[in-house]
Amino acid sequence: MVFLLHGEDSFRTRLRLGELVAALLGSGPTSGGDLAQASEPRLGELLGVSRHDARTDPAAAITLAGQAQGLFDPVDERRVVVVDHAEALRDLEVIASFPPEAALVLVSVERIASSRSRRTSARAKPASASPTTLVDAVEAAGGSVERVERLAPMDVPPWIVARARLHGVRLAPEAIGLLASTVGPDTERIEQEIKKLGAYAGAAPVSADDVQVLVSGAIEADVFELTQAVVRKDAAAAVGMLERLLADGNAVQQIMALLVWQFRVLLFASAMRSNADADRMAKAIRTTPGAIARATAFARRVTRADITRAYEAIYATDQVIKTGRAESDVAALMLCVLDLCGVRNADLRDMLLVEPPRR
Repeated sequence: MVFLLHGEDSFRTRLRLGELVAALLGSGPTSGGDLAQASEPRLGELLGVSRHDARTDPAAAITLAGQAQGLFDPVDERRVVVVDHAEALRDLEVIASFPPEAALVLVSVERIASSRSRRTSARAKPASASPTTLVDAVEAAGGSVERVERLAPMDVPPWIVARARLHGVRLAPEAIGLLASTVGPDTERIEQEIKKLGAYAGAAPVSADDVQVLVSGAIEADVFELTQAVVRKDAAAAVGMLERLLADGNAVQQIMALLVWQFRVLLFASAMRSNADADRMAKAIRTTPGAIARATAFARRVTRADITRAYEAIYATDQVIKTGRAESDVAALMLCVLDLCGVRNADLRDMLLVEPPRR
């Protein structure tokens, strides 16, 4: 039996690995269950499981692990060989020749493509040709290939609720929304933050204020909400959000820098055509694919001209503040936000055309 688990969500891949290994050792069904309810596995505590790293261990050692019996092992003991970083496996013959009495589980936290295109006809590639990719080799051996997808933005809050319930942590509805917008679909970090918030709150429910204080990046989530209001041209919501950010002690320049960043993410998200684009664009601007995906829905509402206009407005605000043309930094930022919302006579670019006042 051969299995391949691959995908970019390393935490959910680990959960699925634990579920699969437990099923193989217990002769249970290997079909996937609800990963949101699964506990993190401790494979090192399980008898009959050996682990290898395809980056360092030779294929012969992997094959031997499927054949070898310990001196005191019962003959009928089930054996599961787990190979991490399977994308580095070069000798694909090990998959076809793996001992049938053991199970081989290949794990990769990268998306692995098949050489067979969905539109490729059978005559384009002879059936007798040797597999050239890991996916092809597993399928040729009659194995199972599972791709563990990242959570979609709409699935993040339910995942948070389920993981919090699993760990006995109570989250207020506002805390769930703020944590979801702050962390995005990063399930590894969601797990860490839930445990941290639970330890902090104890028996009390975790509030949005707790998330604001303890989870790094919460201000980015608030500025993201501010950007959403600006994109919707909702001046009342945008001003309310800005006032809250300022009341929380966030500096004007910090908010402006994050606004620029959010519009940059929108720029890249507006050009996204597939999930693969999210990975490429995230690397280009040094952010997470989740941040790109989260902005995609709002990116459809803006054009490149809108983003260019936003850059100009924020730049003008920065210059007005630095040259002392505005009454105060806060007043300048408030006008900038109103300008971004389309309010007339709030354009600070006009102030750059006059001489700065003499102090």
